[in-house]
Amino acid sequence: MSTQVHANLTRDQVEQISAELDEPEWLLETRLSALDALDDLDMPSVIQTPGRTWTNLTDLDFEGFVDPLNAAQDKERESAEGIEVLEWSEAVAEHGDLLKEQFGSVVDPEENYLTALSTALFTDGTVVYVPEGVDAEDVKIRTTMNSRSLFNYTLVVTEKNASVTILERQSTGDDVDGERYYSGIVEIAGGENSHVQYGSLQNLDEETYNYTLKRGTADTYATINWIEGNMGSRLTKSEVETTLAGDGSESHIVGAFFGHHDQHFDINSRVWHRAEHTTADLVTRGVLDDRARSVYEGVQDVGRDAWNTSSYQRENTLMLSDDSEADASPKLIINNHDTEASHSATVGQVDEQDLFYMTSRGVDPRRARNMLVEGFFVPVLDEVAVDELRDDIQELVAQRLRE
Repeated sequence: MSTQVHANLTRDQVEQISAELDEPEWLLETRLSALDALDDLDMPSVIQTPGRTWTNLTDLDFEGFVDPLNAAQDKERESAEGIEVLEWSEAVAEHGDLLKEQFGSVVDPEENYLTALSTALFTDGTVVYVPEGVDAEDVKIRTTMNSRSLFNYTLVVTEKNASVTILERQSTGDDVDGERYYSGIVEIAGGENSHVQYGSLQNLDEETYNYTLKRGTADTYATINWIEGNMGSRLTKSEVETTLAGDGSESHIVGAFFGHHDQHFDINSRVWHRAEHTTADLVTRGVLDDRARSVYEGVQDVGRDAWNTSSYQRENTLMLSDDSEADASPKLIINNHDTEASHSATVGQVDEQDLFYMTSRGVDPRRARNMLVEGFFVPVLDEVAVDELRDDIQELVAQRLRE
């Protein structure tokens, strides 16, 4: 693994970040422990075949653009009645006990090199706390990155019978030149019979390397649904995962991406069935043009005690260029016989017969291709339950096709 980033970091920097956020001693120690662990941690796992690594994370030139003390961003947070949407310093002051209980409970701060790096260096965070019985919608978090590097952390905690819909966006400002690095860690602790819908739309500029890990744990009868849209960045490594820890829990993971130029998307959707009567559905669709590259891994892991499981997965990639490249690796890991599960993945090009049919009826060839691409996204967009996010993804797809 590369240690270029670690060569630039000091304990003094981490202590300064923690002091500016007025964090308690236990959180500073967590940061310093993550910093010390960097020498012994590997990069996040990527798919490999003999003689080939599908996504290269070890040779990125982090040293030139990671600057932890000069993080800058524009941040907007919109709350909803009955819940708390707090910036990190407010959460530290008002909910110290909650943070101590939940921080790192879903994502191990030292799980891999990039999670440890983010734990040591994050300068801003958001805590969404939904008390028991509260039903909240229209929670929004908008981040505009205005520096060479930015590390963000989000914690969502829902109590029993609570419900919340969250929409998160990441974009890049215009005042920074050169390569950048954005890191985002999201933890969701879904309480009993709670419902969380978390939508994310990433549209960072194409000089930005992006690593995001979103993971939730669903208690008894809880539901955690993810909607993941990836349109921007130079290289994205995105991991979206749910652990179905309680009986009757559910998760739905919906993903959409559109790559062009030399963009690279490494998309992972994973669900861990660890209790009885759990249900999961993983749906991803992506389009590639020019020299863009995608790597998809989907995992449905059914534990020995996860009786009466239902788990489904499908991924489809459409290539518009002969120079684009896509790989998919759907996986089923089943450890008991009381399971209903399926998985599939397809990679292909625009159907020539469909294109011929449309052009023969007077549709301009480029317009015909664009209509087929927009239609290709319809099945996954129909799965997006948040109207605003669905409209935004449709508009970005249409904008990409006009370029």
